[in-house]
Amino acid sequence: MTTTDTGAQPIIELQGVAKTYGRARALDGVDMTVMAGTLFGFLGPNGAGKTTTIRILTGFIRASAGTARLFGLDAWRDSMVLNHRLGFLPDTAAVYGGMTARELLDYVARLRGHRRPPLQRELLERLELSREALGRKLKGYSHGMRQKVMLVQAMQHDPDLLIMDEPTEALDPLVRKALFSLLREFTGRGHTVFMSSHVLSEVEEACQEVAIIRDGRVVRTGPVAELLASYTRTMWVEFREPPPNGLSAPGVTVVSRENNLWQLAISGDITPVIRELAIYDLVDLTFGRASLEELFLGYYREEGQSDG
Repeated sequence: MTTTDTGAQPIIELQGVAKTYGRARALDGVDMTVMAGTLFGFLGPNGAGKTTTIRILTGFIRASAGTARLFGLDAWRDSMVLNHRLGFLPDTAAVYGGMTARELLDYVARLRGHRRPPLQRELLERLELSREALGRKLKGYSHGMRQKVMLVQAMQHDPDLLIMDEPTEALDPLVRKALFSLLREFTGRGHTVFMSSHVLSEVEEACQEVAIIRDGRVVRTGPVAELLASYTRTMWVEFREPPPNGLSAPGVTVVSRENNLWQLAISGDITPVIRELAIYDLVDLTFGRASLEELFLGYYREEGQSDG
């Protein structure tokens, strides 16, 4: 495998990107930057604008306003040049049903100027596509098998930037695990992955940074760890004897007290509150790890309330 020396450069740059269809506004001033070597998750429910953003990035449609740049080039005007550096997995793929999987992969490879794509053999093995399966017509493939073939066609030429729209759709858990391992290796070699998803647990597991899109606008972006640290979590503490003067650790709010059972809201670093609680004799303590799903749903509820 080759290593791409891209450095800490912005690979994707969106500034004020809007897209309208008549009176309908699909995107409303999207700003986003993705740096080289990042596995970036693009989150949002169906209809939020994920696929429209990806179609602009891949040069299939033109933004109504703003700029979309890949590797410093215009995503629309320079799309033919950029295509040689991209791998793309669409949300729904129309394939030639009369082709075998092998014929499709070789056809796509030739379009990109490869007789022997550098990663094809390894991808076929790790995504569990056998020689017998490759010889079958695509029209007889299940949804999951077809998705694996489309993943191979997107990655087999070892692109500098891999853009994927809902890549784990219809994959079984073992293949999903293999895919995430491949993606981590991919970014470890300096390449960049931009993947949209509504499966929050998968993005939390795989991605280093995320952006959340709502109604055509990016409403939160940043490293996964920082977003989770900023989220208020709940802790339940049962004391044998409660603190006579309450708790003074930063980032702690006492939500309720029922005898010796206290409900706490924790924001930021949990270390100070753990140190303070260690002073006291505790009967029980319950504190769940914050999840990206909680952050996502909580943010959508807050936004929905403010919109109303």
